[in-house]
Amino acid sequence: MDFKNRDEFIIKKYQQDEETMIQLYVQWCLNHGVDPVALYQRAYPGQAQNGALLKATEEAGQEHMEIGHDTLLEVLQLFGNDDLAFAVTEEIQKLPKR
Repeated sequence: MDFKNRDEFIIKKYQQDEETMIQLYVQWCLNHGVDPVALYQRAYPGQAQNGALLKATEEAGQEHMEIGHDTLLEVLQLFGNDDLAFAVTEEIQKLPKR
């Protein structure tokens, strides 16, 4: 694999992984009755609306896929979304204990 193809592969893989992270975030929010767009805007108030987030929110199905709090937080932090992870942590603390 030459450098150009390798770089394109790496970029495409990162974008796919980022899309998965967004889908996990949206699903977690929906599972817990949290508005994913509002929470994102609370974490990043100075940013414009995130097109990928809006798309994922619109396309989210009604199926329930359990996503653990720790899993979501780790994935968000892996992608450098520390502010969003902090906002999610605040929401977790508001959730009723099981």
